[in-house]
Amino acid sequence: MKFGIFIDLQLPRPWQDGDESRLFQEALEQAELADQLGIDFVWAQEHHFLEEYCHSSAPEIFLAACSQRTKNIRLAHGIVAMSPRFNHPARIAERVATLDIISGGRVEWGTGESGSRMELEGFGVDFVDKRAMWAEAVQETVKMMCMDPYPGYTGRYFSMPHRNVVPKPMQKPHPPVWMACSNRDSVQLAAQLGMGALTFAFVNAEEAKFWVDEYYESFKTTCTPIAQSVNPNVAMLSGFMCNADNETAISRGQEGAQFFAYGLGHYWRDGTHVPGRTNLWSEFKQRPATVIERMERERKKAGMGGIGSPKHLIANFRALEEAGVDQLILLQQSGNYRHEHICQSMELFAKEVLPQFKDREAKKEQIKSDMLRPYMEEAQRKIQKLECMIEVPPIEAYPLLWNQMSAENPQNTPDRRPGMSAFWQMQVGGKRSKK
Repeated sequence: MKFGIFIDLQLPRPWQDGDESRLFQEALEQAELADQLGIDFVWAQEHHFLEEYCHSSAPEIFLAACSQRTKNIRLAHGIVAMSPRFNHPARIAERVATLDIISGGRVEWGTGESGSRMELEGFGVDFVDKRAMWAEAVQETVKMMCMDPYPGYTGRYFSMPHRNVVPKPMQKPHPPVWMACSNRDSVQLAAQLGMGALTFAFVNAEEAKFWVDEYYESFKTTCTPIAQSVNPNVAMLSGFMCNADNETAISRGQEGAQFFAYGLGHYWRDGTHVPGRTNLWSEFKQRPATVIERMERERKKAGMGGIGSPKHLIANFRALEEAGVDQLILLQQSGNYRHEHICQSMELFAKEVLPQFKDREAKKEQIKSDMLRPYMEEAQRKIQKLECMIEVPPIEAYPLLWNQMSAENPQNTPDRRPGMSAFWQMQVGGKRSKK
């Protein structure tokens, strides 16, 4: 089983000048340390407007900084918000390819729809359209990375003419593609589309086995890839804080893991937020007033299997490994975790826990590869062949186009688009039209 760390950039109130700068610098140091310790992935979220819960709104910049401070760790988008209202598909293709090049081919391309009202309506996305927007954008972004030139597209949510989108990624045909998943249905959809499943939900080993088994059964029997390659993998999230003393680890890690779950509920399920005014940390710290609220707070202790002594972590992580989880993503920074505690936790994990899994990783990977080979070959045969443009229409620069329009229209009738009349006349040498 592989391991990753999760960059959420949580920053509970109250805020002081310099807090965000400190948070980002500490996160970069954590990514650099993870690389040195032999951790396999660093995942960076993309969220917008989610105060305190996630200040990671430009993960492509954060991961680019990581690329210059690390050598081996995979640089993973967890996720890119794929709606064209958030990010135009051509910009996604350009950014992912650029990061892949400057990192020496270390990018993992996680994709997602986004789901909170704060984000969707902030960018003018209707909730009912988000899945269709995601699918359209993923399909076309893949083509942009692979085709020379991209033939253009007229769709429901975005359109663009033929262009050669450059640069192209170092990994061919493109970096491994993942889908953010929050329930069983989305895990199955990821398998059906040949994508890795990023399950950003805390589950125990029994639940994990059920999800993993369903994923691989769907991959074997129903996979029709949306991309130009397949990525059969399941990654799951775990709370994380490691200390030689189990109780110390719990005292340092429990509150942050609960705050992560609390913020998730606030923005996605049952919260009312006043931008710039709501104090999420203060609300979280208030003692539950009713039995139901206390039960809910206890329920949000899910993910605690990664918080404890090395012995505790080895036992719980081994159960997830045996359940078939391919990668465990460690929620190493959340709530008010102290940077020095995070680093100490990672170092102890790398010394006493990670070697227990590294020894089995290569053997397990080979067994999995042999088992999936015929199914991957069948899925590869279903990949849609990209139809290259035979005749590529030329695109004249504006002055050439305007001169051509002038020649075709000797009356020098100006372009009536708003703001274009005077500029058109100037470019073709005509006179300004009289009002």
